[in-house]
Amino acid sequence: MKIRPLHDRVIVKRTEQQRKTASGIVIPDTAAEKPEQGEVIAVGKGKVLADGTVRPMELQPGDQVIFGKYSGQTVKVDGEELLVLRDEDIMGVLEDGRKDLKKVA
Repeated sequence: MKIRPLHDRVIVKRTEQQRKTASGIVIPDTAAEKPEQGEVIAVGKGKVLADGTVRPMELQPGDQVIFGKYSGQTVKVDGEELLVLRDEDIMGVLEDGRKDLKKVA
């Protein structure tokens, strides 16, 4: 099944992060935090402005993005967990091709 987001919504698949610490300790799924980055799967047409015009989306499928920890709504489509976000919930696009974003303490 395909899913097409409406208006200014974006469908994101969370990217799996490494579940092992630098010292080699494996973190179980129950203790691991959900990743705050993912790959854009689909985008809507854009936000409808007050004057009726549509502001087109800046994102496109395949973009690697970062988003807030508690942003969006989780849905399951064909057994796959996806995240539905508004474009304003996305904080940035990873442009250098890195798939992992290091947290700064």
